[in-house]
Amino acid sequence: MRLKSYLLPAGMLAAGCAALFTGFLPWPAFEELAGRTVPVLAFVVAMSLVTEMVDDAGLFRVVTDRLAALGRGRVFLLWLLVVGLATVSTLFLSLDTTAVLVTPVVVLLAVHARIPPLPFALTTIWLANTASLLLPVSNLTNLLAQDRLNLSPAGFAGLVWAPALVGILVPIGLLWLAFRKDLSGRYGPQPVHKPRDRVLLYAASGVMAVLLPALVSGVPVQIPAMAAAAVLLGLFLWRRRTALHWSMVPWRPLMLTAGLFMVVEALHANGLTEFLTGIASSGESLPALLQLAGLGAGAANAVNNLPAYLALEPVGDSPVRLAALLIGVNLGPLVTPWASLATLLWHERLRSLNVEIRWGGFALAGLAAVVLTVPLAVVALWLASGMP
Repeated sequence: MRLKSYLLPAGMLAAGCAALFTGFLPWPAFEELAGRTVPVLAFVVAMSLVTEMVDDAGLFRVVTDRLAALGRGRVFLLWLLVVGLATVSTLFLSLDTTAVLVTPVVVLLAVHARIPPLPFALTTIWLANTASLLLPVSNLTNLLAQDRLNLSPAGFAGLVWAPALVGILVPIGLLWLAFRKDLSGRYGPQPVHKPRDRVLLYAASGVMAVLLPALVSGVPVQIPAMAAAAVLLGLFLWRRRTALHWSMVPWRPLMLTAGLFMVVEALHANGLTEFLTGIASSGESLPALLQLAGLGAGAANAVNNLPAYLALEPVGDSPVRLAALLIGVNLGPLVTPWASLATLLWHERLRSLNVEIRWGGFALAGLAAVVLTVPLAVVALWLASGMP
């Protein structure tokens, strides 16, 4: 089963290498692609190591224990605190971190408190996607867009703040309307988990306290991420060497992403850009931005948000148009399981916790959220940008 899970990533990487070696992906285009994407992939690897080690140190468990205490026995207040945790985790640590690390601790918190876990599980995955628009580090698509636009983190946030706010508030409102009965009532006191190694926990907390502002300081994000990973590796070699293992490296996402980069770049080198330019509207009018965002959301749910962004990036030929595309590929992947890697990782975690998800209901709820959130976010972008 484990070997089978590597078939698609390995196949995609092999396809990318074949495109390069056969000349379908020209070498100059590959060199340009590598110069742009290697730093992004280095950031992905470093942040994956950081979050795995911080989780092993017990920081996420400590945070959820605090949430349970701060909720004061009220389910609705606890849910609001979970909303805050999922949002902050997505903004600063990426949507995959929220899906992989926040989901299990939040769902277990709900189970132990005898609260229906579905509202908490759906909250994490919706916000993992829809809260991933504000900062470059929130989503791999944002890092690629930031590089294309040559914007600082503050400049990027200044471009997308209005649709990012919509992407957080509208899904929260829809989740409350759908689960308001489950989110009423009270829960009893929850047990407090004692950390296995306080020194490691405090050190990991200190590393995160330095890392989070560094990620939005304007320094290339791979530098603080790699520095944090190196410090934590040193700490774990000192305090808990047995916790380190090769599976902490995100091999499957890394292989899949590298392969997708090469395959889509090869397609661009052989006419994909011209084809998409012919079907995507031009200009920055509201209808044009709505069309581009809708195209991005549809493509993300059809194949996946990363190849959807890579394919459509050339038609995002202005900052506002690229922001509209990000709205589609970041806020739109709520319908199909494969629309974002975060959703697949989220489902794996839920299965390990014996929490069942019915994909039909997931798709219908996600479609309703997308139909409302994406157009409203585009309107917010259009208004904030002062477009005529």
